Amino acid sequence: MSARTLTIIIGRKGSQGVASKNTRELAGVPVASWTLEFVANCALCDECVVSTDCIRLSDLARAQGLRVIDRPAHLASPSARVDDAVRDAVARADTDGEFANIAILYANVPIRPAGLLDRAITHLNETGADSVQSYAEVGKHHPLWTCVVDEHGAVRPWQGDELFGGVFRRQDLPPAHVPDGGVMVVTRAALFGPCDGPHDFLGTHRAGIVTREGEVIDIDSELDLHVAEAILSNRERTEAGA
Repeated sequence: MSARTLTIIIGRKGSQGVASKNTRELAGVPVASWTLEFVANCALCDECVVSTDCIRLSDLARAQGLRVIDRPAHLASPSARVDDAVRDAVARADTDGEFANIAILYANVPIRPAGLLDRAITHLNETGADSVQSYAEVGKHHPLWTCVVDEHGAVRPWQGDELFGGVFRRQDLPPAHVPDGGVMVVTRAALFGPCDGPHDFLGTHRAGIVTREGEVIDIDSELDLHVAEAILSNRERTEAGA
């Protein structure tokens, strides 16, 4: 019998980058509605709950038939850690320890490719990893091309001694990836294991799945909202013409 998966959608009321970003309108519905729709289409998600301190997000979740975990104020501050909020939600939603896998979805990610969560859960089960996270290629924002411009305008490499890592063409940059915010799945054992550092809840055996450019949009700025709006509008036109 496959390990069962509990999905926790997290979204707090406040935001430093975009005000009320989880409930901002995007393509006619609140941003969080896209995550609620996404998880409803995940075959391997056995149960889903929403952890939030936002009344409007709570109402959206309950309208979809989802249980809401009222997120305590100390876990909804700008300095609160994601893993602490998730542990609180899991402890309250799964008192019997029924779920071996815990999937984490951010409410402020309106665009994900279909099947992404199922891919991550499958990879976790097949590899025996402690966690699986989705990653995007960094492209031209590669760490080798990262520099520091000091207060006098002087430029130096972020790391090492050679500016731009000695690489001139983008095509010659070695592969590098960054977490894209699309999905994260961890074992319950890793989530509730020793956790001194900010990423310890991912365990020691960490695996990743890769998404293509533009497949995941994480709303952290007004520009992200405009990009997501354009993608969703184009998707709607494409589907209407199909």
